[in-house]
Parts: sequence; C-alpha cells; structure tokens
Amino acid sequence: MFKQSAQHVGTCYAATYPGSIALRPRLEASLDCDVLIVGAGFSGLHTGLRLALSGKRVVLLEASRVAWAASGRNGGQALLGWSCDMPPLQKALGLDGARRLWDSMCWAAEELRALPQRHGFEVDYRVGSLWTAVLQRRVGQLREAQHEARQTWGYHGLRFIEGAELREWIDSPRYRAALYDPQGAHLDPLKLAHGLADAIEKAGGRIFEQSQVLGYEEVAGGYRARTELGEVRADVLVLACNAYIDRLDSRLSRRLLPVGSYQVATAVLDAQLARSVLPRNSCVIDNQFVPDYFRLTPDNRLLFGGGCTYLGGLPRDVPAATRPYLERVFPQLTGVDIEFGWGGHIDVTMKRTPDIGRQGQRYWLQGFSGHGVLPTLAGARAVADAILGDERLLGLYQAIGNPRFPGGAWLAAPLEAAGKAWYRLRDSV
Repeated sequence: MFKQSAQHVGTCYAATYPGSIALRPRLEASLDCDVLIVGAGFSGLHTGLRLALSGKRVVLLEASRVAWAASGRNGGQALLGWSCDMPPLQKALGLDGARRLWDSMCWAAEELRALPQRHGFEVDYRVGSLWTAVLQRRVGQLREAQHEARQTWGYHGLRFIEGAELREWIDSPRYRAALYDPQGAHLDPLKLAHGLADAIEKAGGRIFEQSQVLGYEEVAGGYRARTELGEVRADVLVLACNAYIDRLDSRLSRRLLPVGSYQVATAVLDAQLARSVLPRNSCVIDNQFVPDYFRLTPDNRLLFGGGCTYLGGLPRDVPAATRPYLERVFPQLTGVDIEFGWGGHIDVTMKRTPDIGRQGQRYWLQGFSGHGVLPTLAGARAVADAILGDERLLGLYQAIGNPRFPGGAWLAAPLEAAGKAWYRLRDSV
C-alpha cells in the first residue's frame, strides 16, 4: 500500500543523527534460525533483543531500513498506558487482568529508562510528561484519572497542576490544568531503534535491511519466508509489520486501518526562549479527541504534532498545515521558522486496543494506534516470554479481542474521517 525506500525520510532525527546511519546488508542467502522477526521497528527490535539475550538464534528482516516507518518518525513521547486508555482493557479482562497489564506498562517505563545505559547507547532521555486539558469541562477528566490511577491501579505518581503554577511548566494560554507524570519521558526514537539494533547484533542476532518478505509458508516444524534474493527457515515466526502488514498477511491487516500522522520541528530556538516555552522540559499531550503533542529536542527545537488523516494521504505542505495549531498553543512563536515537516502511517485498531497474539508458532504485534514507544516494549515482553515458555501476559492480550473493520479499509477510512470531524467539532465547544 505504501512505497518504501532505502532512505530515511527527512525528519529532524535523521538530519541530526550523529554520524551516518549504518546500512545493514540485504539477505542474499538461505538461513536457518530459531526465530524470524519480520519488521525492524520498536516491536520487532524489542522482541529480538529479549530473545537474542536469552540465547535464541534470531534473524530480523526489514523491507527498508531499521526504524524507517513509525518507530523512527514519531513524537518520541514515552507515555504510560495505551491509546485506548484503561476502560476497554478492564471491560475485556476484568480488574485483575487489566491491573496485570498496567503493571507490565510500569515495568516497561522502568525498563526503557535502563536499556540505553545497560547496552551503552544514548537516546537523549528526558524525564517527565504532562497531560493537559484545553476545555474547562475536561479538567475533571484529569482529576478522575488521578483518582483512578491511585485507587484502581495503585499508581501514585501523578501530580495535578492548575492555575498560576501551570505557567511554571508550560507558557501557553491554551491550557486549564495538567497531570504531571514523573515516569513519563521523551527521547530520540531513531537513536533508540538503532541502539536496540546494535545490541541485538552484539548478542548474536542478525539484521538484514532492504529485504522485504514477499511471502511465507508453514513447513514441517516451522516456517519459511522468502525475499527477492534469499530465504529464511525458522521454528518461530513473529510478524511486527504494523501498518505494512497488508503486504504480507491480509487476515491481520483487516483488523488495522492505516492512518496518516504528521508533525514538524522548528529551527533551533534561542535557549532563553526555549526555556520559557517549556520551563521544566516535560513533553506535553492534551486530552482533546485529536490531541496536540509537543516537546523540546536537546538542541532546542520545538517538535510539534497532532495532525492525522484517515483517507490515506498526507498534506502536501506539512509545515503549512501544522503552523496554525503550533501558533494557537504558543502565540509567542508566531512566524517561527519551521525547518522540518514529515509524516507517515500508524496502525489503528477499531477500539484502539493493541492487537498482540499467536496462532501456533506464528506471533504478531500490531495496533498500537499512535501510542507505541512504551506499549511496544510491553508487548514485546509478552511475545518473547511466550516464545520462551511463559504465556501469561500474551494470554491477556489475546483475550482483548480486536474485530475486523467492517467493509475493510475502503469503507472504514471515510467512516473514521467523518467521526474525527465530529469529535474535532466537539473539541472546539
């Protein structure tokens, strides 16, 4: 459905990456391994690293480049929770099951903080996230979320901020209140992905780029996948293709809608101006149905996003499409130079719940619905644990259940677009 490339798109992450981004070889041979992972984004990389460190012979095949798609283009916000929030998970799993998934998310937050130091790479990790309310009627939603976190999930870290104190965190007239989460964070996603890839190779795993899997089949004792120039036979197959699964498995793709998402990065701001905009350098996302999100990069650019499209394309001029929203939040940045604008596609499920499971020795991770930095790590733990013999977490994900989009993407896309327009209208009143 989407054209892939051997080059990373023009994000600020790729432009400011230290040195050149390593180009890994194509697969041009026949290999045997214990676990074949298709897709070298966050979910595939996290799964591969856990399995390689456990002694499994791991091969990752990537159609373009490591973190070429959403993993290397996202906003870099490591937020606890899933795109659907907790109510759908509690409804599907009951309180105890949802609590176990929440605990695994808290584990993922701590694990992501420790991974770079453990494996010796840098991700520009910065502590702290803000969840803000634009509308006065949604301030109560923040208070309810804080209460639920304490009483239901045993999570006491959230701090409610309002009034004059809020300006000490974010210098914008748009927001009424916020919840601060000290376990949330922001980071450079491209550095994280390539750090994980390097760690996999150090642990004995093998990664091949520009090696699109053209098809796979079940064979005696495992699976065989073929690329243009080679093939891999594996005991276990993990599909971590996300929005690009349509090229490989139509059954899984029917549970996903590829949605366009885009963002910008400004020119480097004066250090004093940057500090005044976000004095405590937390990342920010609001609680509108179509949220704005933003953060400062280490070189003092404002990275700002939130736009999305359901009909397949992206704006021709991403900076022009995004500028009104950026200046609505920060009027003091009116006319600021925007040096980078980019987009890509995310894998959205109907209920915004993660779609992680198995059939035989074929596993999959998808449906992160635009909120994947921490959920991909939590999901990878469930899949890797199951491959190693502990299926408890994976069983919870499978019990969630994700329906197919009725009529497929051709019908779902306009329906979702109409729904987005309705909720955006509600966001404004």
